[in-house]
Amino acid sequence: MAVQKRPALSTAPVPRRRNRSGWTPWLYLAPALAVLGALLVYPIYQLGLISFFRYTQAQVSGGAPTTFQGFGNYAELFGDEQFWQVLLATVLFAAVCVVSTLAVGCALAVLLTRVRALPRLALMLAALGAWATPAVTGSTVWLFLFDPDFGPVNRILGLGDHSWTYGRYSAFFLVLLEVVWCSFPFVMVTVYAGIRAVPAEVLEAAALDGASQWRIWRSVLAPMLRPILTVVTIQSVIWDFKVFTQIYVMTNGGGIAGQNLVLNVYAYQQAFASSEYGAGSAIGVVMLLMLLAVTLVYLRLLRRQGEEL
Repeated sequence: MAVQKRPALSTAPVPRRRNRSGWTPWLYLAPALAVLGALLVYPIYQLGLISFFRYTQAQVSGGAPTTFQGFGNYAELFGDEQFWQVLLATVLFAAVCVVSTLAVGCALAVLLTRVRALPRLALMLAALGAWATPAVTGSTVWLFLFDPDFGPVNRILGLGDHSWTYGRYSAFFLVLLEVVWCSFPFVMVTVYAGIRAVPAEVLEAAALDGASQWRIWRSVLAPMLRPILTVVTIQSVIWDFKVFTQIYVMTNGGGIAGQNLVLNVYAYQQAFASSEYGAGSAIGVVMLLMLLAVTLVYLRLLRRQGEEL
């Protein structure tokens, strides 16, 4: 009986197929990246370029030559005491806005999971209405509500003709309410979607163990929603740090003697009211670098903790 021999195994190297799956997401993102590059990269480049020049109305109209100053605009800016006061006010105001927005948005997101369908729909529609309202319109409405002569808030609280925009802290508080009102829907909807993705068995087990609602949020939901909370926190920091419309409209350009100035309004005054476009651009560059630093530091801390976004 003849024995059939097995064919010898070939030792020739097998050509590897190139793995192109890693480029697939970038191909889908390419159109959006091209649009963002055209809309963001070139303006940022021009902003940084103008910040190194003496650029006023005389240079814009062609009446005087443009002179290169190097870091002269930045030296003048950092030597200005008002800049540091405005920077401190901006940081504190943005921090309070971020904390308040996250607190209101997260609380309402948890409330959405506790109410029935009809109240949930009504709350969602009301929140989305606030989200869709333009900043100018919302600011004007809030000014009317707190108007010393015709506003209903003073009548309900019995404050008479009290002016909320006259004092520094009351004006900041009024703007804070409007910023939180138009910002919490994004946090609420995003966190609510994250809560709905949490397995119901986990929440039921925590409730059976006797955990309170606050303990369930702090020990169960917050750790599981940390990537989502990271996104909404970074978005809130960026939005609230560069608030412009609410401050400009509700305090009439920065308040009495500039007591309610923030960096964005301060940059606008320097660039357009004073025609110091180089100084205004320098403020814009400083704001951009600060926001990038905050975002990178936050992401690095999360990466050290082993979180994935």
